[in-house]
Amino acid sequence: MATEYGQGYGFDGGPGYPGSTGRRRHRLPVALRAPVEGRTWRELGHVLLSLPISIMLFVYAVTMVSLGAGLLVTFLGVPVLAAALAGCRGFGALERLRARALLDLEVAEPEPLRARKPGAMAWMGAVLKSGASWRALLYALLHLPWAVFSFAVAVNVWVLGWGLLTYPLWFWVLPMYAGQDGVQLYGDETHQIYLDNPFEITMTALVGLLLTIAMPWIVRALTMVDRLMVHGLLGPSRLVSRVVELESDRGVVVDTAAADLRRIERDLHDGAQARLVALAMDLGLAKEKLQEDPEAAARMVDEAHGEVKTALQELRDLARGIHPAVLTDRGLDAALSAVASRCTVQVGVEVDLTERPAPAIEGIAYFTVSELLQNVSKHAGATWAGVEVWRVENRLMLQVVDNGRGGADVSRGSGLAGLAERLDAVDGILVVDSPAGGPTRVTAELPWRGAYVR
Repeated sequence: MATEYGQGYGFDGGPGYPGSTGRRRHRLPVALRAPVEGRTWRELGHVLLSLPISIMLFVYAVTMVSLGAGLLVTFLGVPVLAAALAGCRGFGALERLRARALLDLEVAEPEPLRARKPGAMAWMGAVLKSGASWRALLYALLHLPWAVFSFAVAVNVWVLGWGLLTYPLWFWVLPMYAGQDGVQLYGDETHQIYLDNPFEITMTALVGLLLTIAMPWIVRALTMVDRLMVHGLLGPSRLVSRVVELESDRGVVVDTAAADLRRIERDLHDGAQARLVALAMDLGLAKEKLQEDPEAAARMVDEAHGEVKTALQELRDLARGIHPAVLTDRGLDAALSAVASRCTVQVGVEVDLTERPAPAIEGIAYFTVSELLQNVSKHAGATWAGVEVWRVENRLMLQVVDNGRGGADVSRGSGLAGLAERLDAVDGILVVDSPAGGPTRVTAELPWRGAYVR
């Protein structure tokens, strides 16, 4: 599987990539610039908008559900409940859009309604049976109390922080127009304490500065709860997400199996089969010349014998590519050592396994290391490579390291991308660390599924 090492790593990157020319450099520390950053204002806007939106959503949900529940004694209750849930789903779509615009939160749409038959009755049944509809209703009921709390906290912290921070600029308004020396800190029948001297004014501004600096992190903490609620109640359920993932993985497995079958058919047709056909023709000619020219027939038989050896070697290589016998008989250690011996660079192999994994996982691990070593031979320009295999709890870990030129990139749709898709189809992970100039370190994780059974 060909992978372009040394190309497409993208070190010029983009804004925010370390070492890139497009990275924006800030002179102020993050604590000082956070109160005026766009992200803070967007999150504050989300908190402020949550209160009126939640009030409307809560009133709609409670009114419609109560009306529908009261009308369940008649037929009208069912369509009213269905309309209530459908409206909550619509509000949920708006909330996902608001979260995407103000919180940079991408939440996929929940599972769509699946009516078995066309018609209003089937649609109402699909709405009432959909778990996403009831989660949207739960969001409408739970979000209002949280919206009230987060609105009160955010507004008070924001107003108090900026008000105290700017106190030196506006405290003169109080003695001039309000008839008092400053903001009253304490007061009873006999004593009044006002913030009116330079020291108190300065300390007030410092307290305001601390509140202003803390305000973005307080708002961010408040919006984290919003993120959890939107993601957990308005997005697809874990079961549906898992089903979609498994359907995608099944498609990858089917495509991979079909590609392997086409490769085997092509190799047989273009290699061993064509050679055997030529061998049969040569033996036929040798048989005809056996009486007339025995020496020429002997030469033809000798050539045919060489063709037989070549055809057998091709068939042996093809069988090894399907599933090597050494892997079945002796396990990963011996099989990977055999692969390493055929590599064009020196390869060290270390396998630390007390037992063998399931045959399917063992085969995937073998072919993963085999393809990575082929990439090292063809593209890395390395002089040394190392293979390590070990187990961590219920995961089988593979690591291939080489001292080549580096620059391998999964995102360019090369052979590594196909390998990553194959691993993902069995809940595996492929991680590539390949800076320009090397070294390259490719780590793969596979699930440990049972013991090897002969």
